[in-house]
Amino acid sequence: MPMFNKFKKKGHKKSSKLELVDEPPVPAPSAVSNVTVNHASVLAAASPDLANITSVPQNPGVVEVLPLLKDVPVSDRHGLFIRKVQVCCIFFDFSDTMKSAREKEIKRQTLAELVDLVQSGSCKMNEIMQEQLVKMISFNIFRALPPASHENTGFNFADPEEEDVFMDPTWPHLQLVYELLLRYVVSAETDSKTAKRYIDHSFVLKLLHLFDTEDPREREYVKIILHRMYGRFMVLRPFIRHEINNILYQFIFETERYNGVGELLEILASIINGFAVPMKEEHKLFLVRALIPLHKAQCVASYHPKLSYCITQFVEKDYRLADTVIMGLLKYWPVTNCGKEVLFLGELEEILELTESAQFQRCMVPLFRQIGRCINSPHFQVAERALFWWNNEHIVGLIADNRHVILPIIFDSLENNICSHWNQAINGLSGNVRRMFLEIDFELYGICEREYVERQARAAELEEQRLSTWKKLEEAAGNFT
Repeated sequence: MPMFNKFKKKGHKKSSKLELVDEPPVPAPSAVSNVTVNHASVLAAASPDLANITSVPQNPGVVEVLPLLKDVPVSDRHGLFIRKVQVCCIFFDFSDTMKSAREKEIKRQTLAELVDLVQSGSCKMNEIMQEQLVKMISFNIFRALPPASHENTGFNFADPEEEDVFMDPTWPHLQLVYELLLRYVVSAETDSKTAKRYIDHSFVLKLLHLFDTEDPREREYVKIILHRMYGRFMVLRPFIRHEINNILYQFIFETERYNGVGELLEILASIINGFAVPMKEEHKLFLVRALIPLHKAQCVASYHPKLSYCITQFVEKDYRLADTVIMGLLKYWPVTNCGKEVLFLGELEEILELTESAQFQRCMVPLFRQIGRCINSPHFQVAERALFWWNNEHIVGLIADNRHVILPIIFDSLENNICSHWNQAINGLSGNVRRMFLEIDFELYGICEREYVERQARAAELEEQRLSTWKKLEEAAGNFT
C-alpha cells in the first residue's frame, strides 16, 4: 500500500472579478476590521506604477476589484501577480462566519486563481514574484497553533477515539495556501536553485512544527509537501532527517505528546525505503535511538502500524539488525498494558520472518522467556497471539532447529495452560503446540516432562514444609498466650 495517497486538486470556480487588499506583507491586526472596498474599472491606468509595488504598497487598507491575470497584457501580469499576492496577506476572523464574508470570498478566489496559475505554469515567475509568493505562504501557515485539547481539559492522557477531531475554522483559506505551496514545490516551472533561496532551513523547521496541529487535514498536507521537498531539494535532506530526529527525541524523552508522529513515520518510511545498502552508521543509530524507543510511549497504538513498517524495512535491508530490534522490543516490553503486548507480539512475528538463524540464536533465550510469560498470561488475547506463532512456518523452523534450548524454557507455561488456564481456546492451542513438539522430538519432550514432574514434586514438598513451619509457629505462639 503506497505511503502517500494522490491528492485530488481541489479547485474552485473562478469569479469574473477578484478584489485585492493592498496591504503590506505583514498587515496590522486592526486592518481586518477597517477594510474598505473600491472598484477599479481600469487597471491599465495604474500599470506604470506596478513595477514599484514590491517596495511601496499602494493605498494600504484599500480593497480593489482587479481583473483576472489572463485578462491583462503579459507586460502587466508580474505586477498584478504581486498585488494579488498581497491580498492573501490578511487574516480574517472565522469564529463568525458572517463577519467580513465578502472579503473572505475575495481572498479565497484570489488564492484559487494563484493555485491555477502556478499549476498551469502560464505565468513565468521571476525571483521577486517567487519571493513574495513564499512570504505570503509563510505569513498564512506559520502561526500560533490553537491550544491542544489536553491543555483545555487538564487531562494528561485521553482516548483519541473519544475525542472530537479538531477542524481549523480557517481551513477554507488555509487549504488553498497549502495547495499553492504544493504546486509551487512540484511545478516543473519552479527553478530549484531559485526556490532554495526562499525554502531554506528556517522555512523547513517552521513547516515541521506544523505537524503538531490537531487538524488531520493540515497534517496530511504538511506531510505531502515535506515529502516532495525531500525528493526535490537534495541539499535539505540531511537537515530534514536531523530535525525529525529532534522532534522524535523530544516526544520520547520529554513530552510524550505530539500530534504528527504518525505522519512523520509515513515520511520516514519513504526515506528509509530509499536508503542505500550497506546502510550508513547514522541510519542505524536512528533506528536504535529514535525508532525503537518510540515503543515506550503510552499512545504507541495510535501510530504502531507505521512504526512497525519502518522497523521492518530496516531489517529487510539488513537482516543483521534483527537481533538488535528484537532486544530493543524486549527492553520496552509493557508490564501491565495487554493491548500493547498484542501489538508487540505481532511486530515480533514480522521481524522473525526476516530473521536468519545466527541472529535468532543471539536473542532466543530472553525472547522465549518473555514468550513463555505471554503464553501463560491470564489475558486470553495475549496468550492466543503468542501461541499463534506456531502457525508460522519460518518461526516453527527456527524453533525446531533450536528446540533443545527453547522447549525447556516454555515447557512449564504450556503444561500450566493445558492443566489450568481458564480459557478453553488457550487450552486447545497449548495442546496443539505440545503435539507439535512431540512430533519434532519425542525424546526431548519426555526429558522435559520428567524434569517438570520433578520440579512440581519439589515445589509441593517445599509448600508442605512451609505450611508445617507456619503451623509450628502458630502452636508456639499459642503456648505463650
